[in-house]
Amino acid sequence: MRLLVLGGTEFVGRAVAEAAVARGWEVTVFHRGRHEPPSGVRSLHGDRTAPDGLAALAAEPGGWDAVVDTWSAEPRAVLAAARLLRDRAARYAYVSSRSVYAWPWPTTGGPGAAVVEGAAADAGPTDYARDKRGGELAAAETFGADASLLVRAGLILGPYENVGRLPWWLNRIARGGPVLAPGPRELPVQFIDARDLAGWLLGALGRRLSGPYDLIGPPGHTTMGELLDTCVRVTGADAELRWTDPETVLAAGIEPWTQLPVWVAPESELYAAVHRTDVSRALATGLTCRPAAETVADTWRWLTSIGGVAPVRPDRTFQGLDPETEAKVLAAAGGVPGTTPEEGASGD
Repeated sequence: MRLLVLGGTEFVGRAVAEAAVARGWEVTVFHRGRHEPPSGVRSLHGDRTAPDGLAALAAEPGGWDAVVDTWSAEPRAVLAAARLLRDRAARYAYVSSRSVYAWPWPTTGGPGAAVVEGAAADAGPTDYARDKRGGELAAAETFGADASLLVRAGLILGPYENVGRLPWWLNRIARGGPVLAPGPRELPVQFIDARDLAGWLLGALGRRLSGPYDLIGPPGHTTMGELLDTCVRVTGADAELRWTDPETVLAAGIEPWTQLPVWVAPESELYAAVHRTDVSRALATGLTCRPAAETVADTWRWLTSIGGVAPVRPDRTFQGLDPETEAKVLAAAGGVPGTTPEEGASGD
């Protein structure tokens, strides 16, 4: 297989490129040159937002069996690339997001589910949901329904993460001391490791799948307790998880998802949207997910290898919870200390 990855040097795009190289595919990555590309790929440089930014791609001889595009800004950039490649590639896979669904997001998405209004393939930047939906339209309208694959991903974690969610938890727990752990401890959460997304995506291209697929780990893939216990274990930190009920967390004005990454209050619409997704179609077409503990351990290994500071995309607003707010909530609530990692691993 000859694969072109638009991007291919960060997070999901990098995971796709590395997985394809590991399969023995011939991989080309088209990127701006800000990051080193994975080993084993052919590298082309260009900025798709600049005039003539696709020139290096246009000058490349030959074609590809498939294109993977992870773009999340203005849809017209996807449209320009798709139009350029229409007669030079057989299939076009666009990594989208479950954010394209109309709110509240359906538990079961895919074909026929309502999506956000106001998106267009030739639009400039609007907001994340409409930008991603516009990118879908650009891919599908240019390559056609049978040759375009739309990967509507949920929460993505893993090595090379450039949003900052799991790296924030790892760094916070590595600092040690009492840690505000939003409960309940047994709260099920869903995410997908970027490498598992990449594995499914490459397999889907090989199977010539088309149309939209929701992609995230199965419901109950892990729990907040397992996730944070593993952070304690892999960092080796002297940290004490203080499990605090959702009402106390929300009453303190803490924003779920952003200030406490991954966590959402269990009775909220947002929880149903992000942690109760039906992925039976993806599972039936080859999705397999590694244990959550492996994702956490590998992310910590990568994070320490780059000095502990994860790259963060400039178009993301993630901040995390500031120490002062955490200390105030812990002092007021007197949260229940968590089990030790060994006890948590027993399943009791």
